[in-house]
Amino acid sequence: MNTHILEYTFEEFIEVIKKFHGAPAPGVVIGGFMVDTAIRSLPNDILYDAVCETRSCLPDAIQLLTPCTVGNGWLKVIHLGLFALTLYDKSTYKGVRVFLDPKKVEPWQEIKAWYFKLKTKKEQTLEGINKEIKEAGASILTVQKVELRPEAVEKKHKGKIGVCPTCREAYPLNDGATCLLCQGNTLYTQESRM
Repeated sequence: MNTHILEYTFEEFIEVIKKFHGAPAPGVVIGGFMVDTAIRSLPNDILYDAVCETRSCLPDAIQLLTPCTVGNGWLKVIHLGLFALTLYDKSTYKGVRVFLDPKKVEPWQEIKAWYFKLKTKKEQTLEGINKEIKEAGASILTVQKVELRPEAVEKKHKGKIGVCPTCREAYPLNDGATCLLCQGNTLYTQESRM
């Protein structure tokens, strides 16, 4: 069983996760095997983008192991609630989707308890789950060849930038006569922005 995740040993990858994510969360650890599997399933000479189907943990594995990040726009997080990722050729939209397969997780009691939330966090131990993840490796994953719909992963460009007449901050003019914050799409109480 291969316990390497790209150029990292399992233990090295755990340390990388700790520095970036804060703890060796099982979702990021499994995500490492998922990214490794996806990259090994693609031709070597393509430029690829990524799609992640969950907001939890898995995007961090993609950002740690590929040049695809949310910031550069090569990683799209489209929350479908599925523990899956896709790496695909930027020009053809063809690629591979890798997911954590419930059927293949069945014999792995600690992974299963984590994945299906059969135990509380207090009842689980990262060491126990990650020990099983190391043993299971990519055997708990399924790979599918896919072709993405271009409109589903199309990059949205900001367009022209202007200054909001209400708050005086720069914003994409495509958003309307004022910025989204001044249109009421706010994270803040009115008093806290004063």
